[in-house]
Amino acid sequence: MAKTGYVVAVDIGTRKVQALIGELSEERKIEVIGVGLAESKGLRKGVVVNLEATTEALKKARQEAELMAGVTIGSAFLGISGAHIKSFNSRGVIAVSGRNREITQDDIRRVVEQSKAVSIPPDREIIHVIPQEFVVDDQDGIRDPLGMNGIKLEVHVHIVTGAVTLVQNLRTCVERAGIEIEEVVLNQIADSLAVLTHDEKELGAGLIDIGAGTTEVAIFERGSLWYTSIIPLGGDNFTNDIAVGLRTAIPDAEKIKKKFGCVVSAPGEDQETIEVPSVGKGRKPRVLSRQLLAEIIQPRAEEIFRLVDNDIKRMGYEKSLNSGIVLTGGTALLEGLEDVAEEIFDLPVRRGDPSGVGGLADRVGTPDNATATGLLLYGKARLAKGGRTKERKSRFWSRLKDFFKEE
Repeated sequence: MAKTGYVVAVDIGTRKVQALIGELSEERKIEVIGVGLAESKGLRKGVVVNLEATTEALKKARQEAELMAGVTIGSAFLGISGAHIKSFNSRGVIAVSGRNREITQDDIRRVVEQSKAVSIPPDREIIHVIPQEFVVDDQDGIRDPLGMNGIKLEVHVHIVTGAVTLVQNLRTCVERAGIEIEEVVLNQIADSLAVLTHDEKELGAGLIDIGAGTTEVAIFERGSLWYTSIIPLGGDNFTNDIAVGLRTAIPDAEKIKKKFGCVVSAPGEDQETIEVPSVGKGRKPRVLSRQLLAEIIQPRAEEIFRLVDNDIKRMGYEKSLNSGIVLTGGTALLEGLEDVAEEIFDLPVRRGDPSGVGGLADRVGTPDNATATGLLLYGKARLAKGGRTKERKSRFWSRLKDFFKEE
């Protein structure tokens, strides 16, 4: 299978920094050939609070991925999240130019640009302008109007914005780590490429990514993104609840959550026990019921899902979820989380495991890898549209440059 280039994804989360290297084939398939992970200590709820710590974590993840893949990272697609991300829907209208009133690529570009003519505070920048549908002379529901005839062209778009300084801080960390940024991509967009099917996007689906610091929400319908929001609660809140409820240290609470965490206790689990380390020197660990752990975790899960449910209903998208809800993110690994979600939303709920890549797919096949995997797929789609990533560099010259830097 002939190779044509590389795509690199960088996902900077509250708990971990991840770098993935994917190799593209002539058949437009992508294989994961490098995986790098590092503990993240410089972010809080998706926002950089320590530039140095974040940069060092990025360097570590980069080096690990490069060592595994045997290539040097030059540039990457960067995922972004955080409570500062705000989005809204907009529209643009233009008169079709040209004698024959045939819609050209320039007309499409102009109407999308016109949709951005909205009042945005100076401390915010546009990250994405995502076309939802086009309208030609009052005929709506058009995906691609190129070549059609009409007098008036209208577009409905979803605009994603972020705080200028916070986005720049994230860019600075990546650039200091020696990685050039191809494009900044909203996490929900990347997630959708990895875990949602074509039919789910067409019928209407809700995507909920519960990360460590935040919960990211997206609504898809008719194949397009219609709504996004971010709730400042996530897996760390579960960890803190466990630490307080079981009177144990935060690192021990995190380990207990990952190993024994469950939202609804199954039959027989009331008899199952777990060993809980005590706080302070010389204190013996305690043996507690796993059911107690479920009783601590469940209220927080219900709170997050109710906040999401209220948010969706407030915006009027509750009737758009015809195919149900998909849960992803590291917290989606909690046993029984889908059951609680089904009860709150009164909809079918499934766990979203990322797919669409080969190679080391078993290393990235769990919900906590959805964003990074989706970023690879996003990069692949960009190349398919005629883009060219900056990663297509000679390995020899990249390594030679690194040699002179060391010298």
